[in-house]
Order: sequence, then C-alpha cells, then structure tokens
Amino acid sequence: MADMVALVFSIPVLILVARVVEAALETLRTIYVSKGHANLSACVGIVKTGIWLISTGLVITNLNDYWNLFAYLAGYGIGTLLGMQIENMISIGHVIVRLITPGDPQPVIANLATLGYGMTRIEGQGSFSTVTIIFMIVPRTELGRLLSVISKEYPDILYTIEDVRTIKDGARIFYKDPRRRILGFFGL
Repeated sequence: MADMVALVFSIPVLILVARVVEAALETLRTIYVSKGHANLSACVGIVKTGIWLISTGLVITNLNDYWNLFAYLAGYGIGTLLGMQIENMISIGHVIVRLITPGDPQPVIANLATLGYGMTRIEGQGSFSTVTIIFMIVPRTELGRLLSVISKEYPDILYTIEDVRTIKDGARIFYKDPRRRILGFFGL
C-alpha cells in the first residue's frame, strides 16, 4: 500500500519540480533574448526544451490523473516567479535612471558623483516650475545601492528606471574606487 501511495505522488512531484525548473529557465531565456544575449539564451533554451518534453510527456501519458495536471499548472506559475527572482539576483545589464529634481540639483549631483555614478544634466520646464533631469546609466548590480541613497537622502526626487538593451562596448559609465572593487569581489 505504501508503495502505491509513493508511486501516485512521485509522478506529480516529478512533474511539479520539472515544470518549476523549466518555467524558471523560460523566464530567464526570455529576459536574455530581450537583453540581446543570444548565445546564452540559446543554451538555456536547449535545456528548457528537454525538461519541457519530459514533463509534458508525463502529463500526456497520464491524462486521467488530475494531480499530474495540477502539478503541471502549479509548476508553471511557481517557476515563472522563481525565474524572475533569479534574474533579479543575477542582475545582468544596465538601466537608465532618470532623476527629476525640482530644486537645486548640485548637492545631489555632488553626492552621487562621490559614490561613482556618472551623470548627464538637462534643464527642463515642468508643469509648475523649472526642473533638472539627471540621466544616469547604471549597472543593474548597483541599482539597489543607488535607490537606497535616493530614498534615504532625497525622498522628494522623482525617478524612473528603464532597461538598456545595448550599450557601447568599453563605455565607462560607472566608476568604483579600486578599494571598493577589491572588497566587492569578496562580497564586502
């Protein structure tokens, strides 16, 4: 009897795990395609398709078992969320950050420059006043630190963030001091 129960639940668990991994890989592959990483997305796609064939085959050969169908569907949802979390941890690429400041932007510019961020400043006219728009191209690995500084020290600044698909090879857009680079390698 115990062997029968184990068999009944082992296939749905296998399907669930396979779908979670497959959907997470599909999410990563889609993100890599959108960022222009063709070779990486092709390799992920090969692995993802192999897992998909196995999990789909298990469901199709056992269509009468509703646990298999539920595991297949649940695995897709969980895998999509997991893939997005993994992509956030990997943080490949760059983002454009726009800061819109209604007041004097010089203290913000000076502070962010000391932290290693390069900026371009443009004056503009808002609905009610003159504003300064500060453009920054930031590695995604640095985005959390930048947003933390902005939120704590400049809570009134409006900001927007967009992904960058392509950036010129060799462009120096972010400057870390050498000591921070060495410490960052060790996670400090």
